[in-house]
Amino acid sequence: MSSLAATTMTATTTPTSLKDRLLKIGLEAIARILEDFLARVTKSRMSPVQMLEEIVRLEEIDQSRRSLESRLRRARIGRFKPMADFDWNWPKKIERDLIERAFTLDFIREGRNLALIGTNGLGKTMIARNIAHQAALAGFSVVCTTAAELIEDLRACSPETLRRRVARYARPQLLVVDEVGYLSYDSHAADLLYKIVDRRYERPEDKDVPGRSLLITTNLAFRDWNTVFPNATSIATLLDKLTHHADVTLIDGDSYRKHESQKEAAARRKKK
Repeated sequence: MSSLAATTMTATTTPTSLKDRLLKIGLEAIARILEDFLARVTKSRMSPVQMLEEIVRLEEIDQSRRSLESRLRRARIGRFKPMADFDWNWPKKIERDLIERAFTLDFIREGRNLALIGTNGLGKTMIARNIAHQAALAGFSVVCTTAAELIEDLRACSPETLRRRVARYARPQLLVVDEVGYLSYDSHAADLLYKIVDRRYERPEDKDVPGRSLLITTNLAFRDWNTVFPNATSIATLLDKLTHHADVTLIDGDSYRKHESQKEAAARRKKK
């Protein structure tokens, strides 16, 4: 072993104990490849500065990987088809420019909301999950949930824990709430959803600080939300804050899932 490599290990330090110490101080990448790394340092005759630079480079790469894995895990995006599979020609109406602009993620940087409105089977969830995935890859904190999951999660909280749970939903830079309007709720559910929208809204004490973005998918026009949350006095204010800084787009057409099902059924009949 060269004198350079020898400086990395004393006579009383074994590779195993050094690896444990590296792990303890968070140098996980080097710890995993310690023996190979020391052999490469020796063979390449790296200077002390070069060795430190390589350690930093490997740890930065590993830290970025672990950070991305953590963001994707917390995002709970689930399985989804890539946008390359999306048939832009199927909907009768779709604002492709607006949706493609959403993939630049500028609406998140600006603290704007995005609402995708349309009947079932037109790809709203697919689009939302692809945007969420793109945001996580870009370094934004993301959480995906459905309206039903969100409301039931908040309902289950005691008064003492509700404030902390609302803060958890208010924290990510992008919150995706899928399938608003698929189930009916009481006025209390509307109040719970309002708490989330309100916490993510712009800060009144500092107009230069944008709110945190919401991406909503719904099968109902906003004027019909009172059918989902009947007798809820908070709905008007909720929608006012949700749409104040928002891009709202309608996707219109027949269900693509129904279309695919009919094609598969026709293919099976043809084989018979």
